Order: sequence, then C-alpha cells, then structure tokens
Amino acid sequence: MARAFTTDVPGKCQKTAELQCPKCLELGLPKEPSAFCSQECFKMAWAEHKHAHKPGPHTWAYVTQRGRGRSFTLPSFAWSGPLRPERVSPRREVPGSVPRPDYAETGQPFSEIESRQQSIAVRPGVTTEEIDRVVHEATIAAGAYPSPLNYCNFPKSVCTSVNEVICHGIPDQRPLEDGDIVNVDVTAYYKGFHGDLNETFVVGNVDNKSKELIRVTAEALEKAIEAVRPGMRFREVGDIISQYVNMHKFQVVRSYCGHGIGDLFHCAPNIPHYAHNKAVGVMKEGQTFTIEPMVNMGTYRDMTWPDGWTAVTADGKRSAQFEHTLLVTKDGCEVLTKRLPTSPPLWWEK
Repeated sequence: MARAFTTDVPGKCQKTAELQCPKCLELGLPKEPSAFCSQECFKMAWAEHKHAHKPGPHTWAYVTQRGRGRSFTLPSFAWSGPLRPERVSPRREVPGSVPRPDYAETGQPFSEIESRQQSIAVRPGVTTEEIDRVVHEATIAAGAYPSPLNYCNFPKSVCTSVNEVICHGIPDQRPLEDGDIVNVDVTAYYKGFHGDLNETFVVGNVDNKSKELIRVTAEALEKAIEAVRPGMRFREVGDIISQYVNMHKFQVVRSYCGHGIGDLFHCAPNIPHYAHNKAVGVMKEGQTFTIEPMVNMGTYRDMTWPDGWTAVTADGKRSAQFEHTLLVTKDGCEVLTKRLPTSPPLWWEK
C-alpha cells in the first residue's frame, strides 16, 4: 500500500490520503500535492487540482545546463530528425546499503578526473522510462549501483537511444513505436568495479535496412573482439571495424569511443572505432576496456540536443550500437559481459 499522508491543497479535506491522481502519476509529479482520501474528495478538489498538471516548478522544469534535464517548453533548435524529447521524471533512489561511486551524491566523478589513468522488454507501447525502471530495480536487486545515475548529473539509470539517437539518450515518457530501433546501454557498479555493455533492439516490425544496420554493427564488434590480444595496437580496432562497416555502405561515428573501465567508469585507454585514428598504446594482459562501435545509416557526423546529453546523427538517419567489456588474457581476451546461454537470442539468431 502507498504511504498515507494529508495535504493542505485548497479544496481538499484533511483526512488520511492514499489515492493519487492518475494524471499526476502519468506526469511523474510528487505524491504530496496529488493524493486524495476518496473519489469524492478528488472530485471536490478537481477545479483547483487540475492546474497542477500545467507546466510549473513542480512539473518538468529541469534547468538547461548539461546533464540536469530538459525545459518543459522545447527550445528553438534545429532538430536533425523527427524524434523529440519527452518529460523525464525525477531521479530514482538507491538504498544507502548499496556501495556507490563518488559521483552518486555530487554528480561529479572526482576520483576519475584526478586519476592518473585519465592522462524488459522492448516492444511497441513501452516507454524508455519503463525500461529505465526495470534496469534500475534489477541492478539494485543484484546489490549493484546503476553507474549512469547522477554520473556528471545524468538523470537516469540507463541510456536509451532511439532511432537517430547515437548514444546517451535519456529515458522519457515517449512510447516506443512499431518500427523503432532502440539501443539500451547498461552499466553496473558492483563491489567497486564497473561493467559496461549495450545492444540495439528492434521494436515490432522494423524495415530491412535498419535490421541490416543493427546486424552489421554487432558483427563489426565481434570481428574486433576476435582480434584482441596482447601486443595489438589500440588503433587497429578502428581499422577492423571501419573496413567491415564501410563494405556495407554505413559509416562509423568518430566523436565517441571505447574506453578503459574498472574501478573507474571511464578512463584510459581511449579506443576509437574509425580507421586511421591516432590512438596510442598496445594491449597488455590484464587490461580491461570496452569496444562499442556506433554505426550510422548516413553521415558519421553528429550533433547534441539542448539537454546536453542526447547525441544524434546530423542527417536524422538511424544509428545502432553494440558494446562489451573485455579482459585481455595471455592469448586473446575474455568477454566479461558476454551473453549467457539463457539470454534471449538476437533477432537474426532466431
């Protein structure tokens, strides 16, 4: 049962209230100003209460600086595709008993900045907000902290990137539509270490070109993983991925790359996914890092929405991504985030 409380909202009685306005639930508004003791109480207060559903400081009024959310009124912005942001509900809580990285409270990964290492179901009608809830609850149930939550003020526990969104999409209340594609990027902080992976999913009936984009991206990642071994230069990863992607007439994103990972979420080395990059260093036994190619149907160029996070293709065409965390071994690598025998098959494996 929901927590019971009383409120001082005009037009409402002062009895213990346990029922909440369905519209407030939909908008993710706080419980206190939207709870009622009965249907009659709700009807009596409606004339005044309905104003709570309009934009205001208690609704979707996030400030516009990087990572703190979105304004209720969409700003003037040259959107590259048809997708638009929706409301983002308040940040979810993590029990105090769960170990957490330093940015969980402050929003800033100070240990990472100062470190020397820096030299559900996916189907039509489901919102990415719901995907975030499922990932958040599953992560906590496993005794882990959802790494994205409050990382540089990111407001959610998972990144969900739909259609032309390349990466860092913020879960919101837009329902997934038949024909969408969506990348779900999950990272968990468990016993002092981060593990990072993502996959791109089809939503209902997806066109063949989008399916090819997804499959080629996954296969490009696999080809790169097969080559990982001690002594391999990090720059070679981009050559392998680009050669395969270009053969299929797609393009590799250049603004984002794979990264070192462990007790820090992001650290050296940087691992670009495009050919002829200038990444330095060679792989050594015991290193852990991610490879996470982002592949676009059109141009490789990107732009960022006013929320400071959502990276989209510059031409509005679709993008796909897959990612694994790897451990370099004596004669190859171990995929630390590999799929389990019980994992549902990818659509082309069915």
